[in-house]
Amino acid sequence: MKIAHLVKDGTEVNVGDTVIIFDPSDVNRGIIDAESRIEISIAELEKMKAQHASDLEELRADYEITRLSHEISKIRFEQAEYESEIMKKQIQLNLEKAAIALERAKEQIDNRTKINVEEIKQKNLSISQEQARLNEANSALKQLTVISPAPGIAIISRNWMSGNKYQVGEQVWTGQPLISLPDLSKLKATVRINEVDIAKITKDLPVEIKPDAFSESKFTGAVKEIANLAVNKEGSTKIKIFPVEIHLNETHKDLMPGLTVSCRIIVDKIEDVLFVPIEAIRTEAGSNFVYKKSGSSFEKVEIETGRSNSDYTIIVSGLKEGDEIALIDPFHEAKEIIE
Repeated sequence: MKIAHLVKDGTEVNVGDTVIIFDPSDVNRGIIDAESRIEISIAELEKMKAQHASDLEELRADYEITRLSHEISKIRFEQAEYESEIMKKQIQLNLEKAAIALERAKEQIDNRTKINVEEIKQKNLSISQEQARLNEANSALKQLTVISPAPGIAIISRNWMSGNKYQVGEQVWTGQPLISLPDLSKLKATVRINEVDIAKITKDLPVEIKPDAFSESKFTGAVKEIANLAVNKEGSTKIKIFPVEIHLNETHKDLMPGLTVSCRIIVDKIEDVLFVPIEAIRTEAGSNFVYKKSGSSFEKVEIETGRSNSDYTIIVSGLKEGDEIALIDPFHEAKEIIE
């Protein structure tokens, strides 16, 4: 089948909107042919009925003449009492002949009536078959127009032969998907978690989502599915990742199928704690310390640390809120000069 009309890729459609129209040329020709055959068949049926009526009328007239002839022969036979034996025999034979002709005329009418009924039945069956073909063609014509069963964004599929998205004028075959219609009321994002971190991920963890194209927008969601098997990271045969499916809690005009998003999965949340960037913490002889600003210089302060993530470490003791600390070693340049 050939595509005659195709909705524009990415168009937002509603229920009942036309998304595809296939070329109806062949079907229209079939409809015209079927209508012509039905019209001819109906005309032939009317002609047949008229011919049948004429034939029966002629047979009935012949029957009436034969019946009268039989009655005349019967009267002659009744009046042949005083005729010679030869004449009586002749009159009797004429009566029997008239009776046979009358019976034959009646049989002809009965047979013609049965034949007429069968011919009418066959013609009506032929018309019914033509009407069925016409109905089928009309049904096919309606099916050539595909309407949207639900609201969504029309995503045109790619032609597996050319690799390009389908266009008007291209031929398609049964079983080929032409349009995807994502349900925008239910959106999901798929992220790939490194095998080192997958143990931290559990279902229903809250997620913050930011579309890369709309960095000022922020949405929320939750982890819903975690793959049971790891797959190789693209371009690497050593790094393993686990696909994780995240369902978004809301929809927005900025959220469109196919967008690249950044997802921040909240594996834990600790309230009211003091924390510093991990690059500010140094370790020496098994102890952790930072360089805290003191006047116009810095002093080395030993600290006790708590839990960490990839960016920050909780400070249990050694610092208080408002302390200023160095992110790099403030004495590193001075040491180099002295050396």
